[in-house]
Amino acid sequence: MNGWHPHLDVWLLLGAILAAYLTAWRRHGPDPEKHRKVTLFALGIASLWAAADWPVHDVAEGYLYSVHMVQHLLVTLVGAPLILAGTPAWMIRAMLRPRHLMRLMHFLTRPLVALVIFNGVLLASHWPAVVSLTVRSEPAHFLGHFVLFGAALLMWWPVLSPMPELPGLSPPGQMLYLFLQSLAPTIPASFLTFGTSPLYKIYETFPRLWGISAISDQRVAGLIMKIVGGFILWGVITAVFFRWYNEEHRAEGWDSLRFRDVERDVRSEMSKS
Repeated sequence: MNGWHPHLDVWLLLGAILAAYLTAWRRHGPDPEKHRKVTLFALGIASLWAAADWPVHDVAEGYLYSVHMVQHLLVTLVGAPLILAGTPAWMIRAMLRPRHLMRLMHFLTRPLVALVIFNGVLLASHWPAVVSLTVRSEPAHFLGHFVLFGAALLMWWPVLSPMPELPGLSPPGQMLYLFLQSLAPTIPASFLTFGTSPLYKIYETFPRLWGISAISDQRVAGLIMKIVGGFILWGVITAVFFRWYNEEHRAEGWDSLRFRDVERDVRSEMSKS
């Protein structure tokens, strides 16, 4: 594998997006959410850069399919949610100002629709013919990741929606939604992990980096898809649960004093009986 070399198209594209984002904030003026939002957005851009630049891009497209899977996870389960969480509502409203775009987003961000779109795109992106095309053609590779990223934004919307006009799910709904999403990749991951021959013939033609065989590489990719992807989703489910618990805890005033009141009432009723 060649030594370090930047992919200038990636640097220019992501740099331009970040510059446009910061310019919009500068024009918007002071905002208490600015620091947190900018940090999240910058981390999202950094995740996309890590997925699209050397060495991940080069290893993924010329040596190992397992690293190709890492690319997909960085784009869909790391970069996309960070970008969405870091984009303020006023900025999205400006992008959706045409009425037809807002109506379209109302439909596309419905939980069931978003799940179907994302997992359909995810399944298509792992189809052998699509993988071969994206590996051979840089424009097809860029288009594939662009579509995958867009589908991931839709998938995360019911959990991270910043707009009351396009509301997300309640915390219990978010947990169920993410649980279903964690199950969806099981089928393609199983084909990759338990396959007895390589699904992606093009990867058999590549040099064997670090001595990893094509079938072992494919099995590692399946494990990454299921285990690492599931770990990320379950991490978010856990965070949603504890955030919901804390909100309910504060809203209802559930504390040790109230618990003692309940305990006292129970004992009182038991003594009466």
